[in-house]
Amino acid sequence: MDSMLIFGFKNGGLEHYIEFWKLYKRPPKEEIWKYIISRLDLLVPQDVRERKGAFFTPQIWVEKSQEYIADVLGADWQDDYYIWDCCAGTGNLLNGLTNKYHIFASTLDQQDVDVMKERIKNGANLLESHVFQFDFLNDEFLPTDDNVSADCRDAARHVPTDQYGKLPPDLYKIISDPEKRKKLVIYINPPYAEAGTATNITGTGSNKTGVANTNKTYEKYKRIIGKAANEIYAQILIRIYCELQLCKIANFAKLKVLCASNFADFRNVYLSKLEKLFVVPAKTFDNVKGVFPIGFHIWDTEKNEKFNRIIADAYNADGSFFIHKTIQVDEKNLSNINKWIKKHNGDNIGFLVGDAPDYQHNKAICIRNLKNDSHYIFVGIGNSNLIEVCIYLSVRLCFSADWLNDRDQFLFPNDNWKTDPEFQTNCLIYTLFHGQNRISCKQGVNHWIPFSEEEVNSKALFDSHFMKDFLDGKIKQTTHNDGGLFADDAVVGTRRATSLQYSDESKSVLSAGRELWRYYHTKDAANPNASLYDIKEFFQGRNENGKMNASSDDPVYTKLLDDLKTALRALGEKIKPKVYEYGFLRG
Repeated sequence: MDSMLIFGFKNGGLEHYIEFWKLYKRPPKEEIWKYIISRLDLLVPQDVRERKGAFFTPQIWVEKSQEYIADVLGADWQDDYYIWDCCAGTGNLLNGLTNKYHIFASTLDQQDVDVMKERIKNGANLLESHVFQFDFLNDEFLPTDDNVSADCRDAARHVPTDQYGKLPPDLYKIISDPEKRKKLVIYINPPYAEAGTATNITGTGSNKTGVANTNKTYEKYKRIIGKAANEIYAQILIRIYCELQLCKIANFAKLKVLCASNFADFRNVYLSKLEKLFVVPAKTFDNVKGVFPIGFHIWDTEKNEKFNRIIADAYNADGSFFIHKTIQVDEKNLSNINKWIKKHNGDNIGFLVGDAPDYQHNKAICIRNLKNDSHYIFVGIGNSNLIEVCIYLSVRLCFSADWLNDRDQFLFPNDNWKTDPEFQTNCLIYTLFHGQNRISCKQGVNHWIPFSEEEVNSKALFDSHFMKDFLDGKIKQTTHNDGGLFADDAVVGTRRATSLQYSDESKSVLSAGRELWRYYHTKDAANPNASLYDIKEFFQGRNENGKMNASSDDPVYTKLLDDLKTALRALGEKIKPKVYEYGFLRG
């Protein structure tokens, strides 16, 4: 056993050998030797694995993926088809496959090839002659141009180096024969490294300079797949599609390829039929910390079809079935909610801050006094668009983000919301009392107080009665503000067919909010123009870094705020079904 391990450590030396025995009792039981050998990838330093985008595939998903392939290709698929894992790493994705004469495994690093060959000596069901080092994004192989689209053929101008290049002769004969390529399955969990890491996207990491944009495949295909070229797995998929066309592709990947706007150009070229898909939590994979889905896709490149919609099977982390999940893309000109809200700009009682139309960008959504020079969308708010702004915030924030909905796109709605006054009112009240309403009287006049002075026992008059007058129907929402911000006469065409209509849930939120305001105004230091954000700051304070504290030591305030949050959650539940009914999301 020691000699076998030393072989695995040959590039890391004694230091890695010592570190290994800190993790395992020595000597280990014989039944776990196979697992230890299969996980030699863990000896690669974490930063190197992250740079390469390496994500070890859990055995639970290896087995599930092979079940799905058998469902699509037939129970005898391992005998009827050839299998090439061109991103094999140490070969764990190939565990469970039975016909070693039909399996090929290649990987970028010779060290991983050596590990796979050592596994073969210890019983892995592979042929040594079918395991080889191959840089899929740079090395050449020799497919024919039969049935390759003009765009792909133009992009993929490759020059063979010798008769077979680096490929085993048997694999070369398969990929160079169009009929045999129809029986080839590219079975992979490709690297997810990109120009920016996941932590970079959330503001805590750095760009992976040179990982995704310094290879031959990137240079060949960046013109036709656009921004998708920044992602390694997209590069791998487009090379397979263009240069190994007619094959089947069975791959793990993020769902960006299906619905992200940055992949629109990719989808215009990658015309393959998606036969089947299941999705699982990304955190079940090594090195993945984000909360998003990873999907297992089965594609048939022989069938020319642009992806539009599929019903995927979603599984929990333990492998149990969770739910059927509809995943689709709508790339029409007026497809997303941001294009919808940009049609509705108003006068300045504040600004709506918007961001990219999916769940992972919801943290930026808020109402604030002022705009700045950031990349966000800023929509001015007035009586001409107040309802639309409140609908935007409400439909985006009434659902909690989770691993499954992370990539769901908020869409341009149908017009049915316009004749639903209760839905409009619910969204208005939800926005007034939501924690992402960041209006503050410290940054300008607060036009968002939903109560009168008498209702909350204010010690002085408010500077603005706009919101209270709007709730009372004294200010009508108009198609454009013909008479000024506070006009209640001489308006043009009201948007609402009727006045505001309060549900029991919205009444409960107003009641809970009123009690909170009343308690605040019992304090000697209360500012009559305080917003909900100001009230929270008053009771919760800020830490040494200027961030508002999460709680208060005032038990009365804490109880009143909890009551408001409870009522707000109930109102959110009331809004949720309408989000699908009016087309903001598609289930």
